Formats: sequence, C-alpha cells, structure tokens
Amino acid sequence: MSPPLVLVAHGTRNPAGTATTEALADLVREWVTDVRVAYADVCQPDVTTVLREVDGPAIVVPAFLAAGYHVLVDLPEQVRASGVPAVITPHLGADLVAVARQRLLEAGWRPGQRIVLAASGSSDAQARTEVRTAARRLGAERVGFVAACEPALGTVTTKDTAVASWFLAPGLFHDRATHCGARTVAAPLGVHPAIAQLIVLRYATVREHWVSEGLPGLGRRVSLRQ
Repeated sequence: MSPPLVLVAHGTRNPAGTATTEALADLVREWVTDVRVAYADVCQPDVTTVLREVDGPAIVVPAFLAAGYHVLVDLPEQVRASGVPAVITPHLGADLVAVARQRLLEAGWRPGQRIVLAASGSSDAQARTEVRTAARRLGAERVGFVAACEPALGTVTTKDTAVASWFLAPGLFHDRATHCGARTVAAPLGVHPAIAQLIVLRYATVREHWVSEGLPGLGRRVSLRQ
C-alpha cells in the first residue's frame, strides 16, 4: 500500500485559511487516498501528533512557498519527535507563479500596471531569494514583505500598484497586504487544481524514489531547497 500523505500548512487563526487547507486536501484525495492535514504552527494537530496516528511510514509535503525556518528547522524537528519514519518532500515554491498570475488577473490587473509581490518575509536569506525569484517570473518590479524583513510592503506600493499575493491561504499576512494602500490586491493562491497537482507530484516523486530504494531510505531525507 502507498504511504499516507501528510499535508502540512503553516496554520492560521482565520477559519477561512483552515478551510482552504482542508479544501486543498480534498482535491489531493482525488489522486491519493490517504491524506492527513497537519500544521507547523498556530493550529492543531501538529505534525508530530498526526504522524503518531499513522500506521507505518509517511510522506510529508510542506505546503509552503519558500524554505524558511518552518520548512528547514521546525518541520524536521516535529517529524523526528514523532518517532515515525517519514520523508519530507521539497516545498511548493516558485512552481506556483502561474497561480499567482491568475489571481492577479482576477483582481483586475491591467497590462502596463506596476506589480509588487507581497510575501510574508523570512530571516533566512535564501528564502528571501526564492521569493525574489518568484517575483521575477511573475514580472513584478519589487517584493514587499508584511513581516520579518525589509522592504515593508507599504513602502514600495502606491494606490496604482497591483499587489500580487505570495500567500497560500487567507490569514494575518494577507490581511496586512490588503491594507497596504493599493487599490488592486490579489487574493491568496487558495484552492486551485494546479496546487493540488503539484502536491501530488511532490508526493509521487518521493514515493517512487522510496519504492525503488526500499524502506531503509525512508526518513533520512528532508526538504531540499529549490
């Protein structure tokens, strides 16, 4: 039997954010039968709790757009604390730029309008580089952060700026983006078939690698930077 897929989101106190994660999990279940949802922070159940309920090895997919502290430190620690053999796949990252572009178009972006990419921010330099890579692919002129680092979103936007959202789900960070002063602010990436398909791809790639190597390899890899 295939190992369960543990889908890990950041976590938010906003019920709409939690609903988004659950809806994404439902889409993933169209391809993978056993999908569990866990949260790295704020919400329960955490990754350790979910893994301890799993019967056998598992594959953990971080639903994160950059590899900051939660992906590189917190999530592996929670996996180790569970005592369950599990592989952590690469996070989602800049492969979702097309979804951000769609949300920007839906928000009313018009050709020629200046774009700034709104992101959560990170103390990790390479995570910030990942976000800037996503911004370039999107055609954004700048990145503005809503937490943790500079430049702050409000300092790089005007009323006429179109703000693209580099957030997976509604929550505090997207709320801050909507108050940056720009008239055009895209919705979070949200529930989208392309996101579900990428989650399945991350899972399936690791599963096939695990099957080809055998069980001893399971649990010895953590998320790779993209």
